[in-house]
Amino acid sequence: MSDDSPLDRLNAEEPAAAEHDLLACCASRRWADEILARRPYHDLAQLRAVSEQVLRALDWADVEHALAAHPRIGERATGSGPEAAWSRAEQAGAAPSEDLVAGNVVYEERFGHVFLICATGMTGEQILTALRTRLGNDPATERDVVREELRKIVDLRLGKAFS
Repeated sequence: MSDDSPLDRLNAEEPAAAEHDLLACCASRRWADEILARRPYHDLAQLRAVSEQVLRALDWADVEHALAAHPRIGERATGSGPEAAWSRAEQAGAAPSEDLVAGNVVYEERFGHVFLICATGMTGEQILTALRTRLGNDPATERDVVREELRKIVDLRLGKAFS
């Protein structure tokens, strides 16, 4: 049995195994491929910094690929993998409500993808307020907000997976 850290394992794993671990943090294959290509990482801070650079450079189609793996806010992720467990924990304060369900529908009709927010530590009311506020964004502004929310989520998940 090895006593290597999760980060040491990421650095040493075969690409397919390492990609599997990374995709639990962010479902964009392009992001995972870019993270793999830049191995090895000396510490979690370096991994997080590279992740941020890669996320900022992704094409919108790659961001949409990542978004497709996220359940609607207020809906519980199914499955037994780490991504589903993390999602359930991240959304612990987002109890489903009629207003949140309706807001999700309006948001998806307006922007064409799920409402993504780093919900860790937020109440359902705070999430609903953010959703309503963001409905006023133009599409370009909302894409910037979504990219930042995705960065925050991925950053948290990298910490859970590789520290």
